[in-house]
Amino acid sequence: MIETRPFGTTGHHSTLALFGGAAFKPTSTAADAERALDLLFRHGVNHIDTAHGYGRGNSETLIGGWMERHRDRFFLATKTGERTAAGARAQVELSRRRLRSDTIDLIQMHSLTAEEDWAAAMGSGGALEALVDAREHGRVRFIGVTGHGLTAPRMHLRSLERFPFDAVLLPMNFLLATDERYRAEFDQLKATCDDRGVAVQIIKSAARRPWAGRTRVRGPWYEPLDTAADLARAVAYALSFAPAFINTMADLDLLPLLLQAAEAPGECPSGADMAAMAGDRGMQPIFEELAMIH
Repeated sequence: MIETRPFGTTGHHSTLALFGGAAFKPTSTAADAERALDLLFRHGVNHIDTAHGYGRGNSETLIGGWMERHRDRFFLATKTGERTAAGARAQVELSRRRLRSDTIDLIQMHSLTAEEDWAAAMGSGGALEALVDAREHGRVRFIGVTGHGLTAPRMHLRSLERFPFDAVLLPMNFLLATDERYRAEFDQLKATCDDRGVAVQIIKSAARRPWAGRTRVRGPWYEPLDTAADLARAVAYALSFAPAFINTMADLDLLPLLLQAAEAPGECPSGADMAAMAGDRGMQPIFEELAMIH
């Protein structure tokens, strides 16, 4: 079974690996969902992270089938990409219906890194107003913010200056940690979160490189590491940023290997070991800004 730890100050002890609902695509079926649920039960995963837009809504719908039967077994998180209060309010209500849950444990403002999006969502009449109202009326319990790309750490710090979010989500892996600015800003964010009891969720921990013209054979928009040994190293590295959680990637085929790695992560690999793996696997930055640096 995967170890649990406090998810910030929410009072919930979440497994180190959170199930990423992006694994469910528009074509995913109820049978796919049942196979995934069996794996989650087998490894004791008790935290689900999805989004309104994943699988064009199919992710929330499939997960709703789980909630109808097993709501008490999971901490349930979803996301809204809306920036206005009206849009966010409507998405929260639709998510509650799809997820078949009166209360969502964690609602997150999705990918809030662009300046114009941040200003709209955090300003008067913005999405944050609707999420706070939903919390006050018991429709959601906690509020978080997510981000992608190299601006995520500093934008999350800015968000935390504006509002006491309960959780943040952002990328971290070995190649990202080699970028001095990103690593410094990530460390600053992490220290702030640790001090305030804000849960930190890590994505892209097992990214290998962009597809870059190669035939896309797996779920994520980037090519992932895909062997048990490589995933074990990547997971152990990401979990070394404790206390932190990793979100499983958008690939149901790799879910068993990721959960196995999270169940027994072992010691963090050395920088030399990670650099050797990066060279042997032809790892490349998946974010354009970092690719330009390298």
